[in-house]
Amino acid sequence: MRRLISSSLQVKLTVLILLSTTIPLFLLGTFSFFTSARISEEKTKQSGLDAISRIQANVRFITQNVEDISIFLTGDKDVQQYMSDFDFDSPERERILTLTTNLIQSKAYISNISIYSKNKTMPLHTQNVYASDLSKVIEDWNISGKKWTTLYLANSTNGPEYTFSFLRAVKSTNNFEPLGFISISINVQELSGYFDKPNFGVGEGDLVLLGPEGTILSGNRQNWISRQWEALFPGSEPATWGKTHGTFTYVGGDNKQTVLYQHIPDLNWTLVGLVPYELYTEEYRYIWLLTGSIVSLAILLTFGLNLFFIRHVTKPLKVLRRLLVRIDPNEPIPLYQFESPDEIGQLVGSYNQLGEHIKKLKDRLIKMESRKKEADIRALQSQINPHFLYNTLSSIHWIALISNENRIAEMVGALSDFFRFSLNKGNDYCPVRQEIMHVKNYSVIQAIRFPNRFDLEFDIDHRIEDLPMLKLLLQPLVENAMIHGMQSKKRKGTIYVSAVKEDRGIRFSVMDNGVGMPQPALDKLIATMQQPMDQETSVPFGSYGLRNVNERLQLHYGPSAELTIESQEEMGTQVSFIIPVKENRHENNDR
Repeated sequence: MRRLISSSLQVKLTVLILLSTTIPLFLLGTFSFFTSARISEEKTKQSGLDAISRIQANVRFITQNVEDISIFLTGDKDVQQYMSDFDFDSPERERILTLTTNLIQSKAYISNISIYSKNKTMPLHTQNVYASDLSKVIEDWNISGKKWTTLYLANSTNGPEYTFSFLRAVKSTNNFEPLGFISISINVQELSGYFDKPNFGVGEGDLVLLGPEGTILSGNRQNWISRQWEALFPGSEPATWGKTHGTFTYVGGDNKQTVLYQHIPDLNWTLVGLVPYELYTEEYRYIWLLTGSIVSLAILLTFGLNLFFIRHVTKPLKVLRRLLVRIDPNEPIPLYQFESPDEIGQLVGSYNQLGEHIKKLKDRLIKMESRKKEADIRALQSQINPHFLYNTLSSIHWIALISNENRIAEMVGALSDFFRFSLNKGNDYCPVRQEIMHVKNYSVIQAIRFPNRFDLEFDIDHRIEDLPMLKLLLQPLVENAMIHGMQSKKRKGTIYVSAVKEDRGIRFSVMDNGVGMPQPALDKLIATMQQPMDQETSVPFGSYGLRNVNERLQLHYGPSAELTIESQEEMGTQVSFIIPVKENRHENNDR
């Protein structure tokens, strides 16, 4: 088992699929064999019961015909007259013999018709009967109705033969006095012809007719006639076969047979069929041979197809494994040319895409690091240049105060604070309060430059005033709102600056009620903002500041901090972004 677990994927798949197909096929073959054998046996039993039902119909037809003949004879006037007289050689005797002879000749299954009269000492037989054991099977000669006798021996012109008879009492049509009875004997030899070919579905078998006490009245085996069923098949008394019809398996020594039976209730007879179990064995052998051949062929075909497909599947996997094992971190991932619409082909395609993507990421990372360094250099330059301007503006501010030029002093002071914040001692981060003050200083300068054109309103959550943020993020957005949202507006507008703390971080928003943007212009601006930072694109006029802020946000806070722009023509524009909360202003915030 350990060797199998540690073996290659191809070996494990081969063994697994072989077991998963061979075991079900073997179980399916076994199930099919037993099912087919059971169905074949049930079919044979049902066929035997159908055959017994057909033979039963023939037996009932014969018995009904015999009873009809007996009714006809009891009402015949010659029979009535003959049985009423005491004279044995009465004129009616010849007419009766002629009538019964014609009946016997027309019905091959009738061997003799006898008339037993109370007024005569000798019965009238159609055939010459020398001796009969009828008296041994009739307990009471005063028959009052009708009955069938059991089997008895009779000697006639045809020699000794077994027979059984139908007896019907005869009463006078004048005064209903009992006159005797009529006996119609059955030709057992002729009746056995109906049992010669039982046709139980397998072509062989035995069929017998049992009397009330289990005596075999007729059948396809002449040597069984008159024998007791219990003597032939011990332990299977017919009295225990409760149902009207049914089947069971009889086992007696080496004798194993399927017994089919059907009772004839009004006659108290039973038709019994016997099917040797050896016939099933031959049929089982054929079914087993056929099932085994099909299952073996299916296993061979399944194994061959599985082996072919396993090799087809594992070959590209082996190539991928070899390529991945030999990867050099300093070299590009080698590509594998394999085209297939299945999952393996998709895996190879994903592997190739992964290699290309890693190559692009490496190139992009190199470019981003280069651009970040360039941005840091530009920021340093912007910090160095305002240093000189800050000193000069500070001097102008004091000269204006001395000269009582308050507006000039206010504007120069705001401009000085503006550049002081830009310098910020070389720090990239500042408290939120300082960023808001920088925007206010910028608005003071712009308000003096563009009087009565806009109002600036602030909504700042006091909980975030001391939290650190990347500097110079809000001023470009306010500048963009003033220049592009307010200058084209005919009346005075308002710019709203808000900063609130949310679950995701701090949300900053700059909203104006200026001219806004039409939808095509907004879509073009958003598309420009969403392009990769390392991709060289032409920046539309007025969007450079937004793109610069967006690029700095993503460089320092990641893609989740990118700008969100919403605008509607003649209604205004809102630009917002979310940055993570940083409690320590000195921690490294760069991504």
